[in-house]
Amino acid sequence: MLRKKLMKHMGKDFIMAKEKEFIKKSFEEMDEMERLKFETAVELGLADRLLEKGWKSLSASETGKIGGIMNRKIKERKRE
Repeated sequence: MLRKKLMKHMGKDFIMAKEKEFIKKSFEEMDEMERLKFETAVELGLADRLLEKGWKSLSASETGKIGGIMNRKIKERKRE
């Protein structure tokens, strides 16, 4: 299911935060952490809002959830 959601958004450009600037990047141009961040946002159902308004449109609660899930995934990868 996640793969299907990611494929839906693969051809689009995403707004990625770099300090105070916002840069449009395609999924292929993102580094590993940016991809993990976006994949996590897709899992939480936030992709459409991100595409429309960028990362600034998320609440502190939503960004906290993304960060927590990312942290868990990173720890799981290190254990493997």
